[in-house]
Amino acid sequence: SRTIVRNANVCYGFESTKCGEAVLIPVASRTIVRNANVCHGFESTKCGGAVLISCSFYGKISLSITKNVRCAQNGEKMRTYLVTGGAGFIGSNYIHYMFKKYDNEIRIINVDALTYAGNLENLKDVEKRENYTFVKANICDKDAISKIFAENDIDRVVHFAAESHVDRSIRNPEIFVQTNVLGTAVMLNCAKAAWELPDGSFKEGKKFLHVSTDEVYGSLPDDDNAFFYETTPYDPHSPYSASKASSDMLVKAYMDTYHFPANITNCSNNYGPFQFPEKLIPLIINNALHGKKLPVYGDGKNVRDWLYVEDHAKAIDMVQEQGRLFETYNVGGHNEKQNIEIIHIIIETLQEMLPDSDPRKAHINNDLITYVEDRKGHDRRYAIAPDKIKAEIGWYPETMFKEGIRKTIAWYFEHEDWMNNVTSGDYQKYYNEMYEEK
Repeated sequence: SRTIVRNANVCYGFESTKCGEAVLIPVASRTIVRNANVCHGFESTKCGGAVLISCSFYGKISLSITKNVRCAQNGEKMRTYLVTGGAGFIGSNYIHYMFKKYDNEIRIINVDALTYAGNLENLKDVEKRENYTFVKANICDKDAISKIFAENDIDRVVHFAAESHVDRSIRNPEIFVQTNVLGTAVMLNCAKAAWELPDGSFKEGKKFLHVSTDEVYGSLPDDDNAFFYETTPYDPHSPYSASKASSDMLVKAYMDTYHFPANITNCSNNYGPFQFPEKLIPLIINNALHGKKLPVYGDGKNVRDWLYVEDHAKAIDMVQEQGRLFETYNVGGHNEKQNIEIIHIIIETLQEMLPDSDPRKAHINNDLITYVEDRKGHDRRYAIAPDKIKAEIGWYPETMFKEGIRKTIAWYFEHEDWMNNVTSGDYQKYYNEMYEEK
């Protein structure tokens, strides 16, 4: 005996007075079933089509229930995206990009645990949209994730949610295994349960995209002709990259074992708006503006490939819509720079962009650069070869670093309150442990 109510905002109907009869209540194109002892069914892919759940009361009643199938303005079924970690840096930029591109043609459900790097201020501009929903939940919580799939016809999963800072992984590796590995397993299992058909195939049009990192490949030699390709063997060196490599392997296993409809993207270092200031670029911008020392690990000559975050968001969308299922795509910026180069560029750009009347300009100079003890297991060089994604899909990085860093600094100028909010409290304690005490 059960009652099923899904996504109803208006309910009306009647109760039967006869013993043994089910109660049927119409609900704005849905039906609530009470006292049904058996329910099963399938999902429609057509706009306005019901999710048919056959229900019987000891064989006497058969009917259908509509489950959250929405229509876009063009009359097609509105595609629903489940974005994990959407309140974080890359996830929030992806959500902004998708609404900018598709507007009311899509629906986004953002699930985020709101740990230290998750910030709903990143999404103030979209929080009142009717086609946006936020759910506070941890991806390791199977019941919470299963509930989202049960209540919504999810077409796409874009899986950003992860612990991502190498320094934190060195200090506390266990949480990286829990979130990045076990959390990914929960997401895969819940999507598989929702999308798999009785014959072992999957519903048409469903796709899972796992967002990963180039750090799984390890470190490259100091050779301008050496790059990470999709065929490069995994060789992670930090607890963070090992946990991401493990999650990648889980996704690969589901694709190989179950033919689960998924893709993996491995991306180089991102920068841009909403980035938490534990990462190099926002850390240096923030410190320089406050006249604080600019910490540099080791000799500062570690090389990273930098990609503006909106270019990454575009790549993810293109892979989901144009990429071949079961494939991995490397996403890189063709913009290799040593860490010390990045710091000098930021100092120079701040000097150019700040007006002479701004008192902060006087103290922003190379004297702030301070070398600190190198990170344990610090990879020397990363560099992505995005040949495959360019050849197959036509994606390429559009924002050159000189333009991207100016856009990023301008954003931080305009959002100093955001930076002040995220750098208070626990961040200060963490910063002191990482840099001031070394």
